[in-house]
Parts: sequence; structure tokens; C-alpha cells
Amino acid sequence: MYDTDKWLKHIAEGISEGPYTEDWGSLSKHPTPKWFRDGKFGIFIHWGVYSVPAFGNEWYPRNMYIQGSKEYEHHIKTYGPHKKFGYKDFIPMFKGEKFDPAAWVELFKEAGAKYVVPVAEHHDGFQMYRSELSDWNAAEMGPHRDIVGELTEEMKKQGIINCASTHRIEHWFFFGYGRDFDSDVPANAQKKGDLYWPALHVNQEDQQNRRAEPYPTEEFLTDWMIRTIEIIDRFHPHQIYFDWMTQHETARPYLKKIAAYYYNQAAKWGEEVMIISKCDSYPYGVSTVDLERGAFATAQPFPWQTDTAIAKNSWGYTENNDFKKPNVIIYDFVDAIAKNGSMLLNVGPKPDGTFTEEDTAVLKAIGRWMKANSDAIYGSRPWRIQSEGPTKAKEGAFADAKDTAYTPEDFRFTINNGKLYVFAMNWPESGTVTVKSLKQHRGASQSDFNEPIENVRVLGYDGVRVETEDTDEGMRIHADGIKTEYPVVFEFTFR
Repeated sequence: MYDTDKWLKHIAEGISEGPYTEDWGSLSKHPTPKWFRDGKFGIFIHWGVYSVPAFGNEWYPRNMYIQGSKEYEHHIKTYGPHKKFGYKDFIPMFKGEKFDPAAWVELFKEAGAKYVVPVAEHHDGFQMYRSELSDWNAAEMGPHRDIVGELTEEMKKQGIINCASTHRIEHWFFFGYGRDFDSDVPANAQKKGDLYWPALHVNQEDQQNRRAEPYPTEEFLTDWMIRTIEIIDRFHPHQIYFDWMTQHETARPYLKKIAAYYYNQAAKWGEEVMIISKCDSYPYGVSTVDLERGAFATAQPFPWQTDTAIAKNSWGYTENNDFKKPNVIIYDFVDAIAKNGSMLLNVGPKPDGTFTEEDTAVLKAIGRWMKANSDAIYGSRPWRIQSEGPTKAKEGAFADAKDTAYTPEDFRFTINNGKLYVFAMNWPESGTVTVKSLKQHRGASQSDFNEPIENVRVLGYDGVRVETEDTDEGMRIHADGIKTEYPVVFEFTFR
């Protein structure tokens, strides 16, 4: 068992080093990193013991203890009673024998990602890295490898921004239903350091409640904070990602300490870092807003992130994942960057450390499109008009269950290096679109578009001639010979 007082002293010393203080006003002055604003696209990795049962989704560890659930029934039928075979018994089956961090990072780079966020610890409480705080980690059990440590080193070698997420705070209630019947939970949730501890019983419908009872204890919250600090100290991540339960009112004092410590250490490292949070866990300006599987309807004055997954039904690997098509993901990505956002796209590896054929194909297809259209993406900023057309993205979280169907009248816009980029979201067979927002106004007012255009080209289609014409409806753009299900991007250069 680790020395709590020693860790608290360490944290206090880190906070005292400055320049940020343990105060919302001071923390709100921390800037959003340029690498994040420029990078636009990152990869999320949900890999853990939950990939072994590969059933339902990554919440199998909790749901398998909810009597009457499909996971509960599946578990008994497949593995036997929970008393004899609980979640902990999947750990020896989680071998990761084909895990190749170099190959992973190479694939992520091929997909066009500029930063990678491995889940260091998910709700199940199993750490995916070597830890001084608990024996329940991947370096001492299961794969017997420091997964996050190896990935971090490989990211640094290949020049990609290393980040990390921790979902530890959700662990306080995650195994609570295992106390309702004769399972293995009570015997393995007695003290700090046990895999299931504390397994407090929070009803399923109360999980999103800022005041959900029973409240996490001071002992648990301190342990959560120390685990977060260990991740910061070990990996120097450029982004720390928190899931939604940091919104609980008891977390606020600890969130202050974590942010002050993290921002001060980054200042000492000479690195740009950031915190991602949801549900107003942090006051506006202290962290970067994330919308899980969602979007904003309009451009925001602040940088933000949408995180989504290649699979619609799960963040982790399951045997029945429902995979999105790459063009659908790109549609959502383009809509996000036009509105000052970035996308974190999740992949769920199999328990042996390999990716499914579907995941790999999607990542490579995205990478081909990203490479062809990179001038319009990396380093770009929103234009004064973010979008045009009848199709609007669904606003809010958990809005990506249904694919958005764009029309040839739908466009998104970015600017970069003094050039305007127009994303035609659904390229028609006719090869002709009309962009109303680019209508040239004679005697224009200050709010009208009247830029003198020097040249227009289409990205990724060398040799394709582009013709433009001013019409009463807008700028008519014609390009022959393009057949694609992906957005087509036009670059406007001005005199």
C-alpha cells in the first residue's frame, strides 16, 4: 500500500511551484495548445480486460452483475456463476500477445492522426500501465506489459502527440450491483487496492446526477487524484481526458488540485497541455469542452472536441460491432472543424492486441482522404460562414447513432494560409454545384463576399479542370470526372 501523505505532499509541492494557483481564476488563464487547434484529428484507444468477453460493450464489467441484464444471462451461460467466475477471472485471458506499439502508431499516423489518447484506466479499475499504486495493472497481470508506457515511447519516436485518459472516478460505483447477490465482488472490494473497491451502490438511472448518492468517500477521491497525478508524472501527457463523472460535486476541490499541478508541471517541462472534460466538470475556460458522440449546431468561439467511435454500439471490441463507414466519419469530422472543433476517433483492439479488418480499413480510408485534403485541414480555422445547405448536424451528445445524409447543396468552409476551402459534402453525378455563400456582390456591403478570386483548384484530383461562374444564385463550380462518396474540397486563392 502506498503512502498517501507522501503523495499529498508531492502534489502540494507541485502546485506551489507555479505559475498557476489552485484557483479557478488563475486556471482559466491557461491557453488551449496550438498543437490541438492545428492537429484537428486524434485517435482514442479503448483496450482492456473487457475486450475478452467481447459482449455488449465496454460496460460488460458492470452490466454482468446486473441481474436480468443480457450480460448477466450471457455470463452465467458462458462462464458460470459469478461467485466462481467473476470479472477478475478474465484478466489471465487478456494476454495481448500480438500487441505491437510501433505498428499501432504507424497505422494511426497513416490515418492522419496528430495525437493519440490511450485509456490508461477505464471504469473497471484495471490500470493499463505499470503502477506503484495497485497490483491490478497490465504490467503485473494479463499481458505483463506496460501498455501505455510502450505506446507513449513509440509516439515520441514517431513524432505524434502523446496523451492519456483516466476514467477512474466512475469506478466508485461500477461494481456496486455485485453486492446484490452471491458474487465475487464483496470479497474483492474490502479495501483500497482491491480491484472492485469501493463498489458503492449507485442506481443505473442516477449515474448522470451531479449529486448521486452515496457520495464517493474522501479516501476514494484522494486515491483517484493520486492515480491521475501518477499518470501525469509518468507519461507527461499533452492531454488528460476525463469522462463525465467528474461533474459530481465532491470532485471539484480535487479537480482544482489536479489542474494546478498539471499546468504547473507542464510549464516546467516547457510543453503545451490541456484537460478535456464533459458536463461542466470544470468552469468555462479552465478545460476544453468535449461532446461524446455529438456536435454543436453552430460554430463556437472556443476550440472544442467531439469524441466518437468507429463502432456505433461500443467503444471496446465486441464480436458484433456495428462499424461506421469511413465517409460518414469524415462528414462528421468536416462539420466539426468548420465549427472550430476537433475529432477524437476511437478504435477498440481485440484482446490479442490486433485490430479488426473493419477498423483497419476505416482508418486507412480516412488517411487517404486526409492526405489528399491536408491543406484544408491541419492548421485551419473556421471561415466567417461555417456552413451552407439544408442539412444540419444534430446538436448535443450521443447524436451520431443515425448517419447524417448530406445533399449536393450542403457545404462547409475553412480557411488556411490565406486561402478559402469549400467542402462539397455530397458531390453530384452532374459534376456541378452552386455555392450561395460565394455569390459575388457588386457594390458589396461589408457583410457580403467580394474577394477577388485568382484561382480555384480541387484537392486530390490532379489534372481535373475546375470551371467557375458567377450567377444570380451564387458561385457555380463545375468539375468533370469526379466520382466519390467523400466530400470534395475546392481551394480558392485570392489576388
